[in-house]
Amino acid sequence: MKALQYRTIGAPPEVVTLPDPEPGPGQVLLKVTAAGVCHSDIAVMSWPAEGFPYELPLTLGHEGVGTVAALGAGVTGLAEGDAVAVYGPWGCGTCAKCAEGKENYCLRADELGIRPPGLGRPGSMAEYLLIDDPRHLVPLDGLDPVAAVPLTDAGLTPYHAIKRSLPKLVPGSTAVVIGTGGLGHVAIQLLRALTSARVVALDVSEEKLRLAREVGAHEAVLSDAKAADAVREITGGLGAEAVFDFVGVAPTVKTAGAVAAVEGDVTLVGIGGASLPVGFGMLPFEVSVNAPYWGSRSELIEVLNLARSGAVSVHTETYSLDEAPLAYERLHEGKVNGRAVILPNG
Repeated sequence: MKALQYRTIGAPPEVVTLPDPEPGPGQVLLKVTAAGVCHSDIAVMSWPAEGFPYELPLTLGHEGVGTVAALGAGVTGLAEGDAVAVYGPWGCGTCAKCAEGKENYCLRADELGIRPPGLGRPGSMAEYLLIDDPRHLVPLDGLDPVAAVPLTDAGLTPYHAIKRSLPKLVPGSTAVVIGTGGLGHVAIQLLRALTSARVVALDVSEEKLRLAREVGAHEAVLSDAKAADAVREITGGLGAEAVFDFVGVAPTVKTAGAVAAVEGDVTLVGIGGASLPVGFGMLPFEVSVNAPYWGSRSELIEVLNLARSGAVSVHTETYSLDEAPLAYERLHEGKVNGRAVILPNG
């Protein structure tokens, strides 16, 4: 089979040919219909050799959907040809968090060396993907694979982040979305579908702000040194009850803290590496700052249900597997508006 692999530290990913995998007992083999391209992959490929956490070569892709190609011994509840989405943050399945479906917060994953597909173990940017356990598959139930695949991360991650702040997003409140790309433009739609809050979007280009308006942002503000003042003016000086930073670099994190209201939530989703100091007088009174990770299995089901209802959709552009290195190049250059999707068997 063909696969896209990160093979050498500092080098671009390569399309290679590998043996077709075969499912062992309890495993499921998928024929991949779509795989999502994410900034997290670029972050992985930018890490230095010293301390690099994964073994190379690594088949990329932590967003995946496909059809069941073969079942390992003992697998029940699935049949060949079933269309499914992959729940990515795999856990041990038995700890207290996994028992709640929160495998994204598995208490033993590090201890046991459990890694998500594409983030430590072979990922979805290949013609076939081996799934360790059928519990990590969710039926697509009629959703288009290209439209559905970004929802496994670019939909699930903002959904998980937003759910925590729903009690504060009451009528008259404001939510700020910093970074309106793959995750951010979905977050805007989720905020519009789940809350009555005014949604203010921030980004560095007019093209991305245009997309933000198209998907429902009430206000779109250029993310520059004047952005915090603009948000304060929009909110009558009060700031936003919830701020979601999908970039996570120093300037955006600084803006996030500067626009938060008293008792507001600042949620740092982006993995740009910046931090927000917390202490008396550093932020408005009782501001809560948190950094969530991905989402639970039940939340993925909820996100897919929202997509079926028409409440959320992802702006996508598609590439063949041979074009996957180009997709990463365009994403790195900020030229992808929405989410790039690879079609390994297309």
